[in-house]
Parts: sequence; structure tokens; C-alpha cells
Amino acid sequence: MILFLALTFFALAIAGGCAFAIFWPLALVHLRDRHPQVKAKLGGGAFLKPSALWWLLVGEYREVRDTSFTGLATPARVSLAVIRIAVLAGGVLYLWGITP
Repeated sequence: MILFLALTFFALAIAGGCAFAIFWPLALVHLRDRHPQVKAKLGGGAFLKPSALWWLLVGEYREVRDTSFTGLATPARVSLAVIRIAVLAGGVLYLWGITP
């Protein structure tokens, strides 16, 4: 049962990855088109750049006062958090399940 739950958490991480792959690029395109100063702050190739992901994860994106942008960035932030939590929980359950 524990290994089944571990696989379920990994499936949840995959679902979070799919949501992240949808919302984060849309948010970055919105920044490129309407907020070039913020895009310059994040730098080029911000999709998987650690500093840009940290900027998203800690919620600094809320400094941009644009409801269209935050409407795209918030689901990206939630999905990034889901990925991190699900991989951690799945890993812990997997290690717990294989120990005798």
C-alpha cells in the first residue's frame, strides 16, 4: 500500500509538471510583451532558471501589479509547489516501502 501511495505522489508530481509547462511559459510571454523591465530582471532563458523559479516560488511575482499576469503566475506557483511536495512525499514513501 505504501508503494502505491508513493506512485500516486509521483503521478501528482507529473500532473503538476504538466500544469507548470502550460502556465509558466504563458506567464513569461506575458512578461515579455507587457513588462520588459521585469523580464530583463529575470534574464534570458527564465523557464528553468533557478533564480526565476525562486522568484516565482516565494511569490515575488506579486510585485507586478497586473491581474492578467498574476492570474497566470499563481497556477504556475501552485504547480511548482505541488511538484516539490509530491516528489518529496513520494520519495519518502518509496524509501519507507522498500525498507524491511
